[in-house]
Amino acid sequence: MELNDEITINAPVGRVYAALNDPEVLQQCIPGCEELIKHSDTELEAKVVLKVGPVKARFSGNVELDTSGAPTSFSLSGQGNGGAAGHAKGGADVTLEADGDQTILRYAAKAEIGGKLAQLGSRLIQSTAKKLAAKFFTKFAETVAPVDA
Repeated sequence: MELNDEITINAPVGRVYAALNDPEVLQQCIPGCEELIKHSDTELEAKVVLKVGPVKARFSGNVELDTSGAPTSFSLSGQGNGGAAGHAKGGADVTLEADGDQTILRYAAKAEIGGKLAQLGSRLIQSTAKKLAAKFFTKFAETVAPVDA
């Protein structure tokens, strides 16, 4: 499964990059995120509850960041296990481009799933992934952008 999209965030690149590396901001924005622990500058551990069609599961996973292109690009890879519901692994490449006082965030993500989740069908998985990504980036943009008075 692949997801590609872009979003314009009403904040400068530096603020967007810092927020993408802030576990508190990420935990607020990731749908179903119960816990996000930063073990180092490049390692995170997450616990997320997700419902995909009839399957609801608590996933535990680890994410590794490659920040060698910071602050305008980075990549991440990770894997998670949802017990009987299945497992997932994947990664994403993210680029940040300044556009005046705003930032254009582009991402290209790939994921593989297995177990009960994989049996649900690719359309349901793809549409759920798109909805979750849209929720994340909408909440992220609201959290990072300054509130206009």
